[in-house]
Amino acid sequence: MRKTDPIDPKNLIREAFRIEGITASECRSIFVDWALSVEGTDHRPMIEALLARHGAEAPDHPMRIVLTEGLTQQPIARRRGGRAARVKDS
Repeated sequence: MRKTDPIDPKNLIREAFRIEGITASECRSIFVDWALSVEGTDHRPMIEALLARHGAEAPDHPMRIVLTEGLTQQPIARRRGGRAARVKDS
């Protein structure tokens, strides 16, 4: 019996790299499913490990691009709208 990989427990990323003709949109969907299936809130170390594991073999693969995008810092969520946006300072 094969041990579960803590970085890719459902083997979603590994399988995505094996699919010929997969699109970036499909890779993004797989990436979201992967992110929901791993523990923790900081996925960066796991993404870096997945890129090290799979990225060199397929430099132009859409999943490599999606993983690289996953490493970028997400903007801080800020409140938009509300009273301050409607009322102009005089």
